[in-house]
Amino acid sequence: MSGAISIWSATAVDQLGILLTDPVYKVTIHEFEFSVCKQENAVWIVVTGPEQVKLIFRTAYAPDGLEVTHSEKVNGGFSLDIKAGIGIFSVAVTFPEEGRPLLHYTVTFKPTQEFFIPYWPKDIVVPDAAGEVYLSQIGLRSGFVYAGLKAPRGGSFLYMQNLSALSDYCELTKTSVGGTVSGEWPEMGFSLPAATEHPLPADRAIVISDAWVSFSKYLPKDQFEIAKQFLSHLGSIYLYVSKPNVQYNNYPDILSEALHDLGCDKCWTHHDGHSYLKAYVGDNETPPEIMVQLAVLLPVLDYIQWSGQKVSIMDRIRDNLGTFWNDDLKTIMRWLPSLEHKLDECEPQKTPRVMDSWYLYHPLLNLSRLALAGDKTAEKLFINSLGFAIHVAHHFNYRWPVFYNMETLEVIREETAPGKGGEKDVAGIYTLVMLQAWELTGDEQYLEEARSAATTLRDYGFHIFYQANNTAFSAGAMLRLFKATKDDLYLDLAYLCIANLFKNMALWQGEYGYWKHFPLFFALFPLDDAPYTAVYEEQEGFAAIHDFLKHAQGLELLPCVNLLLAEFIKYAVSRSVFYYPPMLPDKMLAKEAKTGHLDRHLWIALEDVRDGWEQSGSVGQEVYGAGLAFGILPRHAIRLKNESFMIFIDYPVAGQLQEGRSLHFRILGHKLLTCNIHVITANGELLPAVNVRAAEQEITAVSPGKYILNGDQQVTITW
Repeated sequence: MSGAISIWSATAVDQLGILLTDPVYKVTIHEFEFSVCKQENAVWIVVTGPEQVKLIFRTAYAPDGLEVTHSEKVNGGFSLDIKAGIGIFSVAVTFPEEGRPLLHYTVTFKPTQEFFIPYWPKDIVVPDAAGEVYLSQIGLRSGFVYAGLKAPRGGSFLYMQNLSALSDYCELTKTSVGGTVSGEWPEMGFSLPAATEHPLPADRAIVISDAWVSFSKYLPKDQFEIAKQFLSHLGSIYLYVSKPNVQYNNYPDILSEALHDLGCDKCWTHHDGHSYLKAYVGDNETPPEIMVQLAVLLPVLDYIQWSGQKVSIMDRIRDNLGTFWNDDLKTIMRWLPSLEHKLDECEPQKTPRVMDSWYLYHPLLNLSRLALAGDKTAEKLFINSLGFAIHVAHHFNYRWPVFYNMETLEVIREETAPGKGGEKDVAGIYTLVMLQAWELTGDEQYLEEARSAATTLRDYGFHIFYQANNTAFSAGAMLRLFKATKDDLYLDLAYLCIANLFKNMALWQGEYGYWKHFPLFFALFPLDDAPYTAVYEEQEGFAAIHDFLKHAQGLELLPCVNLLLAEFIKYAVSRSVFYYPPMLPDKMLAKEAKTGHLDRHLWIALEDVRDGWEQSGSVGQEVYGAGLAFGILPRHAIRLKNESFMIFIDYPVAGQLQEGRSLHFRILGHKLLTCNIHVITANGELLPAVNVRAAEQEITAVSPGKYILNGDQQVTITW
């Protein structure tokens, strides 16, 4: 990277020594010195770390000069009021945790008149050190810069711009926070989105920056330490950053609506005596896909096992699975072989015998789950397809392209984008398929295959992530491989996969444009460059994280991982229902879809939710995302024997045990954060009288049937 800095930072760098001789505020925390310094046109926070390495953070900035009119120490920090020709600034600098080098600064601006802002300088400069940016914001993801200071060795830092706080600015200027945080050494960080069409109004105070920075004196030595330190930094910030409220959604009723609508004709097609789910509502052209059938069948089976109810569509889907077998290639196929000729070839994957790499292994994973549950048809399809699956893996040396020809294995498209390589996380889902085969058969060759594939993930660092659900599956596969082999490499790879997931989330809530109607906080983006969130990848990522935590029982995971994964699940439970069109206003929905059509009355989820004022659902209404409610209810509602009410918990739990009129379980997560427990009844029944105890104390309901409890503790409910 270039060592050049911009003209907006040059003066501050040149005058750094002078600035530090007369700071308006100074404090030292755990080997880091923080100095608030005034320059002619900016107020800077100068952070001096180990080896005297300095980072400077711009807070208030006024091209025409500024004057500090008031300053005072406040609890845990310092505040300034600043006057400039363009307006009034307020800057608050705080250190929320005693003894920890965790910096928080907020800047508020009240313009003196209407202003356009065509450019705003970045807020981080590293004047005299070489370093490496490990990751930074992509598109609408969290406003991160994570970097290490290498020469001299000054440790690492994670910067997070709280993009939630920028909503007023974006609403007034009709701009987006997407792509506003960059990581180009040595000048990086947040820059206000350019306001060139809608000005900031006069005399209205708005937040123009709300930044959090966690520092460590330790420079991570390899990709695994980089990943673990990222998660540790993020956990430290997450404890204090503002978070939106969660809400309880009536999943029993929502599931009933979804189950009814899943049976409508718009979701089904028929051929040769079999019924198949379409990929998208109203798509009458595209042949059936096995991935679609299984993506719905597995969550429905979760629901059936939980509820004990019969669901008629289960048999319709199960009966069609064998029709995807290709006897020439000895494998299941993505597209129904008897209708493959109807593919329109408008895209590479819609061409006969062309395989998108992950599409071969994803159905095999779901078939293996059915097989392990005792489904003999699924077991036969799974076992008989393994030879081809392994042959493909060996041909590509466990490094899969995007598309290839199934007959010749000719590569149709090598890379996801120039220089980015192929679908890297396919190695992880392949590992999981092999572990499932090993569990099913006991054949050690599958364990060795799993190890060979998993090892390739060492090559990718923060670039494992191609598709969210497959990276989440990869994390679970690495954890299971660690448990099977006791080789720490695989635990390190599990953490690396988890870090890749958090790199691709949105830890902010928008209140501009249509984001006002869709809870975004903790959204997991489907692809590493996707400009929208997508239900299917989020739904499967959610299920995969649950599975990860199940297999982690008895292991001592990093506390930050327990914290972050439990919070991801809590917010997924709260926000996922907003993918259903009936939950959204008409104006937010696209008038036309790329595939099929939208029916805003159907409880079938949209594939895509988009930024700001862009309408959602333009890709289509995703039948294969219909497992949404079926995946959530069985994992979060505890049915009680001989009782008509249920216990709903929005955190993951373990060790459920009912003894008569008592229920025992352990809430996972972190003791410093909270989850919600709801007592839910059906058909308007009165709430029962219950007693909730945790950590030897009785918990009082905050409202009828609702209790708030901290994570990481044992709970007993009696009635």
